[in-house]
Amino acid sequence: MACLKIKDLLLRAYIGFNPHEIGKRQDLLINITIDYDSSKEELSDQPIDALDYKTITKEIIGRVEGSRFNLLESLTRMILNSIMEHDRVRKAIIEVDKLHALRFSKSVSIILAEERK
Repeated sequence: MACLKIKDLLLRAYIGFNPHEIGKRQDLLINITIDYDSSKEELSDQPIDALDYKTITKEIIGRVEGSRFNLLESLTRMILNSIMEHDRVRKAIIEVDKLHALRFSKSVSIILAEERK
């Protein structure tokens, strides 16, 4: 089992329902932890056997930047669902920070996790 981390993925998305948020892209900072079966990579050392984190990241970028959400929870769930579509993923934890969401605060974040049974 291996633990892959994608740290500080900075994206912009339409998120929020307050009048000053509607129609404006806002900064999001995304951190992803993926636990997956790494036995193929450990034995073969072949790129074809690797969990393709570049493809996973591109999928997330496309989905986040191509969507509109009212709630941070919904956006975070969409990212988690996207990652869990990959069969080798056993567990994923997603934290999404909405930067400058509150006055005097760096960010507000939501963390969601899912584990395959």
